[in-house]
Amino acid sequence: MTIKDSELILNQDGSIYHLNLKPEHIANTIILVGDQNRVEKISKHFDSIEFETQKREFKTHTGIYKGKRISVVSTGIGPDNIDIVLNELDALVNIDFETRQPKKEITSLDIIRIGTSGSLQKNIPVDAFVLSTYGLDMNGMLHSYQIENISNPDIEKAFALQTNWSVNKAKPIVIQGSKLLEKKLESDLTHKGLTATAGGFYGPQGRVLRLAVQDPDLNDKMDDFYYEGIYISNFEMETSAIYGLSKLLGHNALSLNAIIANRANGTFSKNPLATIEKLIIYTLDKLVV
Repeated sequence: MTIKDSELILNQDGSIYHLNLKPEHIANTIILVGDQNRVEKISKHFDSIEFETQKREFKTHTGIYKGKRISVVSTGIGPDNIDIVLNELDALVNIDFETRQPKKEITSLDIIRIGTSGSLQKNIPVDAFVLSTYGLDMNGMLHSYQIENISNPDIEKAFALQTNWSVNKAKPIVIQGSKLLEKKLESDLTHKGLTATAGGFYGPQGRVLRLAVQDPDLNDKMDDFYYEGIYISNFEMETSAIYGLSKLLGHNALSLNAIIANRANGTFSKNPLATIEKLIIYTLDKLVV
């Protein structure tokens, strides 16, 4: 199947449209960050940087850390941006740009998100690290794809029932993270849990400024959610989209978050930049073991 020009959009130099990358520009191990300014906070630890580019909020540095080739890519905020980034990263390794056809042999990437988040549980304090065993899609982006073989209907039904989920909202989807990367990145320093992914920062996460939200008790219900040892550890805007698209495309993905706020306790980190720096070093060193 030849992919049409309107579907696989390339720039005049042959790079893929949004990320401004060519296949040779990325490593098979990719760290995703939301903030474009966080790319340098990771790549400054590299022994060398071989490639840099930026287009809009999508910034990439590829280099070597302790002998391992790693790319750092900023995604911007939200599941819609993740849809762009994951599809284009996959195209870079699994579509031949000359013939515009999918390759016969699929390359599997290791994709690790380093993010910041707020904890929903009193026992996960600020400045802790959360490793997301599952992503809970509350925003509906993944419903654009055929997800029947990657979702977890029992957990989804339990969540909808326990929270009295509105039928006017997108049906929740639960996607498991990579067990391979979980084993590589876990330690006594990581808390594990299900990470909820919202499609916005204010109303979708229960924040009220001047607009009333559909369910003002939703956060409390999420705090109390429990199903066979699984509870909701934190709230952010990217993880479930990364997990869902990675699983569909055949990549390994795992999300690590520095907890800079605790919504249950109403606390915020006194030095969030230091916590993020510790998580960066932790992740890099785990990836080269």
